[in-house]
Amino acid sequence: MRSPLSSRWARSTIYRLVAIAWIVTAHPPHATAQQSPASERDANAAPVSVMLLTGQSSIYHDWRKSSRIIERILEDAGRFEVDVVMTPSQGEPMTGFAPTWSAYDVVVMDYDGDDWPEPVRRSFVEYVSSGGGLVLVHAADNAFPGWPEFQAMAAVGGWRGRDETAGPMLRWREGRQVIETGSGTAQHPPQHDFRIETRSLDHPVMQGLPAIWMHANDELYSQLRGPARNVTILATARAEPPLPNATGEHEPMLMAIRFGEGRVFHTTLGHVGPRDELPVATMSSVGFIVTLQRGTEWAATGRVAQPVPDDFPGPGSPVLRDFR
Repeated sequence: MRSPLSSRWARSTIYRLVAIAWIVTAHPPHATAQQSPASERDANAAPVSVMLLTGQSSIYHDWRKSSRIIERILEDAGRFEVDVVMTPSQGEPMTGFAPTWSAYDVVVMDYDGDDWPEPVRRSFVEYVSSGGGLVLVHAADNAFPGWPEFQAMAAVGGWRGRDETAGPMLRWREGRQVIETGSGTAQHPPQHDFRIETRSLDHPVMQGLPAIWMHANDELYSQLRGPARNVTILATARAEPPLPNATGEHEPMLMAIRFGEGRVFHTTLGHVGPRDELPVATMSSVGFIVTLQRGTEWAATGRVAQPVPDDFPGPGSPVLRDFR
């Protein structure tokens, strides 16, 4: 099912036309019965098997561009084998969409779209709760506002009607993470370079990273809400007034969540809009690249073997690679 990056994404229009047939062929409906995740079957197997799940996004994002970059980033690490799985187009029937989750060590989700059928949701919950890994990238935390188990996997999310009834906000104050039950809904300042502060220096994803590092021209997600349970803040960022929509709070940018036996890595970084041209600074930022690679490995295996690269940024300015 793997094909070279350039040819696969150059034929994105063709892929869209045959997406349902592709998914049915790769993942027949009768294959929804769950087995133990691949990581449990052979913990020492290499490389890590990744399902990159995509196919829909809101009008504010462009999944075709972002997923192409994510695939390239993961394959560039030399640690992962990536299969791209696309849902049907927005508004089309989900008939035949029945991924075999257990064939993969980790699912990387670049998806915000239509609800999945109930059997698919049940099988996904079983996969993650039994030890399958999950990575949520940026707007994936906007998805499925009416699905409580998914909200627990994400810990917090934004938009799509999430208000105080969705749960509290998660913040970092006075050296520890706190729950904030006040009013407010998700927002972000205009895109800009901002400083990220590592909060969990001993977590495998963050070990060896600088205490402070710069990230390039992204949306600083703020006032995300959700269950906020079983979550560890790994890194935060803060936007100060008078910047529009700046909260002045240390907002979570990277999080680690436990869902049953499963590990979830949640990065709010990585905005790619429909007008963005490749390379996109947000996903070319070395801080985003490295934490995505390390977070994916941790979600899949519980540890990180990748060294911190020499070009990882410090507090001065962002560092970019040409990912397109």
